[in-house]
Amino acid sequence: MDTTDFLAAIDRESAAFRSAALAAGLDADVTACPGWTVADLVWHLAEVQYFWGAVVADHAGSWKDVVRVDRVADEDLFDTFDANHRRLLDVLSSHDPADEVWTWAADHSVGFVIRRMAQEAAVHAWDAALAAGSPVDIDAELASDGIDEFLEHFLPDVADGAEPVGGSVHIHCGDVAGEWTIRPIDDGFDVTREHAKGDCALRGTASNLLLALWRRVGTHAIDIVGDTDVADRFLATPNLS
Repeated sequence: MDTTDFLAAIDRESAAFRSAALAAGLDADVTACPGWTVADLVWHLAEVQYFWGAVVADHAGSWKDVVRVDRVADEDLFDTFDANHRRLLDVLSSHDPADEVWTWAADHSVGFVIRRMAQEAAVHAWDAALAAGSPVDIDAELASDGIDEFLEHFLPDVADGAEPVGGSVHIHCGDVAGEWTIRPIDDGFDVTREHAKGDCALRGTASNLLLALWRRVGTHAIDIVGDTDVADRFLATPNLS
């Protein structure tokens, strides 16, 4: 996927998120985010899109440079979401993806932000659709890229108390290109984009594999071949709090 694809995905997935949130109603529970209502979810994505739009627009040197905003009243949530979404797209579309900006990752580029915002919107669109009772698979190409992004930027952040994975893991998308082999090493994980035999294999649609990594669905939604204990420890490894 390229920048044009990611920008289109931000727009498409944000629109899907809005529609699903409206259908669910602001008081509905978001089972994918325990303790949250749809109102909380709408504010979260509105705030996230505001934050990253401000980081890029203002060339922030740190997250501390972004002016914080207070949560708006529920009746203003969708108007605020729409305004922040439009601003985000305008800002990202007007910057070179290679421009340097602050991010929390090793990749300090606008391109990282563009990709992250596409993935953020996609997963939360699924959350909102689930809350509305009609979950829809994430686009397969976008989900495959999401797996790649997850393994690069989220897997290395190991949760406190996580058990050693204790074996290698192969991830294989069944509906679109996408294969990775993950091998534990002393300082984290070695991730390669290759077909190889692991101690366990996770197979399924790109959407279900991505959602399993984000702990939105259980292992019942994917096929696990080989050592299921390795698979369980692997899926429990990242700090997603």
